[in-house]
Amino acid sequence: MTAIGVAVIRVRESRRPDALYLDPLAQSFVGAAREGFSAQRWASLEELADQFYEGRSVAVRLVDDRVRDAVDSGIKQIVMLGAGLDTRAFRMELPSDVSVFEIDLPELIAFKEPVLVNRAAAPTCRRQVIAADLRGDWTTPLRESGFRSDSPALWVDEGALAYLPPGPRRDVVAELTRLSAPGSRFGVSRYSVDANSAPYTGLAKLVGGSASGQAPQETVRDVREWLDSLGWDTEFQSWNEAVARLNRAVTQADSEVGHIAAVLRPRAHSA
Repeated sequence: MTAIGVAVIRVRESRRPDALYLDPLAQSFVGAAREGFSAQRWASLEELADQFYEGRSVAVRLVDDRVRDAVDSGIKQIVMLGAGLDTRAFRMELPSDVSVFEIDLPELIAFKEPVLVNRAAAPTCRRQVIAADLRGDWTTPLRESGFRSDSPALWVDEGALAYLPPGPRRDVVAELTRLSAPGSRFGVSRYSVDANSAPYTGLAKLVGGSASGQAPQETVRDVREWLDSLGWDTEFQSWNEAVARLNRAVTQADSEVGHIAAVLRPRAHSA
């Protein structure tokens, strides 16, 4: 449901004359999903997407910029944790020697892949799709898909970690660290979340859960501590600093809302 909502947001952004990015495939996902909704439920989804639109759309662009920066620095592997209906392998003109690994639940992939086939969509880079739950074994299929632990990677989290319980979240951070070569990059964000606000109560109503169960948890503090102890150098940038150049009215009152960028240090060798 959230993946479809973000696709609705990407469609809307792509139609703007001042679009922060263009996603020509997003409309195909929206069209395929629309068939399974009643008119009333679809209207609720679009209303909800409107409430999340500004912040979520800017966040997509910020991740795009991190991907470009990593590729420009020579990183050849990009791992999308909870990829959803992401289309960066198709829309960003990534080089052919870059590998994008998209990890998400089997049911999400079962919806996504036929849509891409129907559009005859062709990625510009190498693309591998891994059907796995981040709460289970996702590292084995990732390695079997060609991921190399001796080559730096960019690990992309657009919110999946924030929805995991603390234990599995810690496990994901530990596992991606174990798989990472020095120079690898990882980013995670801290949100300002009111689970009782209209967007999250609306999301809960749409998917049939509790508001607290549909709201991301604040992750920066604990994840930053883990990353430091696991050998990552971290740098925090506030949301307001990040979006200042984009000319969008999406500032936050909380200066601790923002993003942690982490780079894995060279491992110490034992004597």
